[in-house]
Amino acid sequence: MQLTRESEHALAALEFLITQPPGEFVALAQIAEARDLPRAFLAKTFQKLARHDVLLSSRGRSKGYTLARPADSISVLDVFVAVEGPRLLQRCTLWPARCSSENPCPLHPFLKGHIRTLEERLEEISIADLCAVEARA
Repeated sequence: MQLTRESEHALAALEFLITQPPGEFVALAQIAEARDLPRAFLAKTFQKLARHDVLLSSRGRSKGYTLARPADSISVLDVFVAVEGPRLLQRCTLWPARCSSENPCPLHPFLKGHIRTLEERLEEISIADLCAVEARA
């Protein structure tokens, strides 16, 4: 599993949204500025998160974004799958360009169980948990 910078930006932006009053829509420009993120890039990321029911978007008077559900019910895995795609955890960590279930690398059978454990752990960690750790650091 290899994450892109887009996942990092998504978590940073969601961390900002958690600090806002629930249900309050925040402009994309405000979020991007608060976390020093590229606005155009963040717009594409937020479209993905909205399609996966992580965010709600509004185009009316209250134009912007808000969390689609409470932060403690949005897992880190939800975010990663929305941003990176559903096959994220099916990609080999060691040889992502050469290894697949159809053409496995020599270590594939040994690591398969560990990938499932990682997936389960990422499902258990909410973005609220992640932000609580960041606040203590």
